[in-house]
This record gives sequence, structure tokens and C-alpha cells, in this order.
Amino acid sequence: MTLILQVVLDNPTQVGNPFQFEITFECLQELEDDLEWKVIYVGSAEDSRHDQILEEVLVGPVPVGVNKFVLQSEPPNFTEIPENDVLGVTVVLVTCAYRDQEFVRVGYYVNNESCEEPLSAEEHEYPSRPLDFTKITRQILSDKPRVTRFPINWTNSIVTNHEDEKVCNANQVANECDEDVVDMEQEEDDEEDDGDSEDLDIDLEEASGEEEYEEN
Repeated sequence: MTLILQVVLDNPTQVGNPFQFEITFECLQELEDDLEWKVIYVGSAEDSRHDQILEEVLVGPVPVGVNKFVLQSEPPNFTEIPENDVLGVTVVLVTCAYRDQEFVRVGYYVNNESCEEPLSAEEHEYPSRPLDFTKITRQILSDKPRVTRFPINWTNSIVTNHEDEKVCNANQVANECDEDVVDMEQEEDDEEDDGDSEDLDIDLEEASGEEEYEEN
């Protein structure tokens, strides 16, 4: 199975709206079992207990050829996320597995920003007033996905369970974020220096092996 295109729909949007991803993939041979897709929200880079699986869906039977569907999930339950982690940059991930083997993972940085009067740096860390979620905007950085592919066993032979590689390991996700995430103002400056911007559609055909990269 090859992931061809993944498009983020309804972006940017109000933070309480569903996540929507239009996924196009090609199946090169008939699969005996369903594909398992997940949407995972990283609630806190410091504590994996705040990670939330927003959606789990089985897709199948999958015919040979090009297939397209919209993967939709509800927003996270913000009552289970520390208040000082609600605003700012976090991560949402879309994963796909076959027979409990994750073989592709697409991660996006997400910026949650309040439309109210800007908070000071101290207030961002320790908000002194209740958050009004109707005034928080969610923007997914759809032109900068992180794509990881894993080789798996597609046959009927003994299958190895890759639980240790599961994307819901938020400590691993947090480490990746610490290496790459920058504040939104700096990112905007970098984009201005580049002089051009990418279409929101993401061509993932060139991703291969286990190499992880940031697509421009």
C-alpha cells in the first residue's frame, strides 16, 4: 500500500471543530485484512498520559487500485490536557497499520492561538483567566508534514508486533518536537526569507524506507 496524497481540510478552523484529512492511497495487491487508521493528538510534550486517540477506524476490504476517503475525528477533550499546554504548538498524527503493524505515520505541527487580547509570556505559561475555547483558532502546518515509513510483513507468515514503535509513545514524539519545533513568529520569518510557499496538498510519493523527513 502506497500513500499518495494527504490533504488537511477545513484549515485553519475553530479549535472545537473536527479534524479532517482527505487521504488518497494506492493498493498494489489485494489485502486479506483491513487497514487500521488512527488520529492521535499529543496533549503534552512532557507527559504521554495526556495523549489522546481521537479516532480509530478500519478501512476494508481494500480493492486494488487508487482509493480515496476522508478520515474525520472529534477534537481532543481539553479537560484532560493541562491548561498551560492548550495554547501554542503541539502535534497531531495520522497513522496506518496492517495486522497490528504500523507502516506509515504522518505528523503535523498544530498551533492553537487565542483570538483574544494577546497574553504575556508569563500568562502563556500560567494562564490567569479561564480559556474561551470559542475564541481559539487551530492551524495545522499542512505544508510541513513529517512522514515516517516502516517495513512490515504483508504476508501470511508470522507477524512481529511493533508495539515499541507505536506512535502513541509521546516521549518519542516529544523528543522529535524538541528538535524541530520553533515558535510561530520565527517560522513566519523563515517562510518570508524563502520567498515562496507550498500548496497545501502534500505529495508523499517520494517517502521511502524508514527515513524520516520534513517535506517542504
